[in-house]
Amino acid sequence: MDEKIEEQNANQAPRWLLWAREIQAIAQTGCHYANNDFDLLRYQRLREIASEIISAQSDLDGDMLLALFRPQLGYATPRVDVRAAVFEDGKLLMVRERMDGGWTMPGGWADVGDVPSQAAEREALEESGYTVQACKVIGVYDANRSGPLELFHAFKIVFLCKLLGGEARTSFETTDVGFFTPHDIPQPLSGERTKPKHIRDAFAALADINIPTVFD
Repeated sequence: MDEKIEEQNANQAPRWLLWAREIQAIAQTGCHYANNDFDLLRYQRLREIASEIISAQSDLDGDMLLALFRPQLGYATPRVDVRAAVFEDGKLLMVRERMDGGWTMPGGWADVGDVPSQAAEREALEESGYTVQACKVIGVYDANRSGPLELFHAFKIVFLCKLLGGEARTSFETTDVGFFTPHDIPQPLSGERTKPKHIRDAFAALADINIPTVFD
């Protein structure tokens, strides 16, 4: 088994979580389109089953899960996470997450109404203190954040960004900021926010701006 396959298997969510996500998505979409009370009750029960599966397989409370699922309205689609790959003198900008102490490229969930590239630029400024400009999509990945938010399926867009100015500054989300070579990337990485593959692809895009965009 080669390194790529081993990494894919290591990052694969457990089957029970994949099933629970799909059931919750069907329930959410079904509740949106249900045209009678009987169908609505069935889809609400599917939502309860999804929360029961996750609760039984984890330390998450079932009532808390239901409270998280109920506000999800409309057709269920993946969430979008954006990341800014910013370089200075061949070194990659990384920030340390306050919530788990892990390191990641600056970024976060895109807000409704965001232009994706501008969302990545904003997140970089807020989390690191640096003003950047997105200039290329490095990759679009099938990805999920760690913690309770990993209950929802997510896509990740990583942008190669040009450093425009600013200075290192932490935020309420970050406790440290720095630039690192590929040989001294700090550990541990922060959950699903940034994985070794994202870092490798970022350095590859820096080395060759014409390299094709990576996608899952």
